[in-house]
Amino acid sequence: MGFVVVAPFAIFRRFSGAAWPERLLFPLGAIVGLTAYAMCVDSVGGWIERSAVLFFNSLFLFSLARAWIYKVRGCSLLKRRWLMRAVGVLLGIATTRPVMGVFFATSRLTHLGPSQFFGIAFWIGFSINWIVVESWLRFGNRSVQVVQH
Repeated sequence: MGFVVVAPFAIFRRFSGAAWPERLLFPLGAIVGLTAYAMCVDSVGGWIERSAVLFFNSLFLFSLARAWIYKVRGCSLLKRRWLMRAVGVLLGIATTRPVMGVFFATSRLTHLGPSQFFGIAFWIGFSINWIVVESWLRFGNRSVQVVQH
């Protein structure tokens, strides 16, 4: 929760003068990412859920590491873009919840139990967020486009 609360202060330009959000964000993100690996040991959805958590958690940590590298290099625009990717992946868990709700609501029709649909819901939820964030970064928000040379 701490990462999600601090993230807007580190990403949005109106707070760009404050250094404290980034001092908190990167260590909090590392803690979130490392503990997510530990939490996937006992997954309800078995290997399908575990594979989604491992893939998207690795993507989260990769995006966070790229943001850190660009921060160190002084490339604030690229740092923001990679932080947005990290936050988008992290918020995939919030998107997974309504997807699970649909599976729970339709379980009488589909006869699927939580152990059968949790993994699918994780893949759908995280994928939706990744697609939305990547689409927004590439096509939707011209103010954060990077000129490719």
